[in-house]
Amino acid sequence: MFNKIIFGSLWFGFSGYAFLLAPPDSADSLQLIINLSTGKWAGIDPFIIALFNLMGILPMAYACLMLIDGKNQRLSAGLFSAASFAVGAFAILPYLALREPNSTTGIDQLRSNGIDRRGIIKLVDSRWFGVSLTIGTVILLSYGITQGNWTDFVQQWHSSRFIHVMSLDFCLLTLLLPVLIYEDIHHRDFTNPRSVRLLSLVPLFGGLLYLCIRPNLADSSLKTAQKLV
Repeated sequence: MFNKIIFGSLWFGFSGYAFLLAPPDSADSLQLIINLSTGKWAGIDPFIIALFNLMGILPMAYACLMLIDGKNQRLSAGLFSAASFAVGAFAILPYLALREPNSTTGIDQLRSNGIDRRGIIKLVDSRWFGVSLTIGTVILLSYGITQGNWTDFVQQWHSSRFIHVMSLDFCLLTLLLPVLIYEDIHHRDFTNPRSVRLLSLVPLFGGLLYLCIRPNLADSSLKTAQKLV
């Protein structure tokens, strides 16, 4: 119940700030979004390009956790995950507020008939998918930091609602990732889960590295079964 209050309050607070207190929309915001989405990046600050694309990588990182966690939830994790590609934390926060704690182990998950090891679940459970997300993040951050104009970005952050809210959205998604990681650890066979939890607290890269090193559900289930024999 406490988590529901916390995440529900965060969602209401963030929504209220974004629509009532954030800087007003600039006249060219819609065109900027269209250009960023279609790859027409000429004349756009590389820092903004990098941030916009990172807001595509973070929902994929969340999908790696939500689509598995959601198999034992009453609500559709897939729906919230899909919405997060468009609205980011505005979709993730309601999911965190509405979901129920899930402490089942990997073998319980596979036996529940809710986890299909084919298709999308196999993809998001793969370490290689986590590695690709991490590499993409490193490339985008390197590009934004080395090529971007910090002064121009700060000016746009103060004058454009789109840039302002997207930046805060990025920070929120980065900070909230460990919440689902803590649940995901229960499904995996880690020898030292405390160290993994501490790793996940490192902003952005802690969560991405977790996706690179976590044992997949099939391996965790096999080891769990062997321990029960």
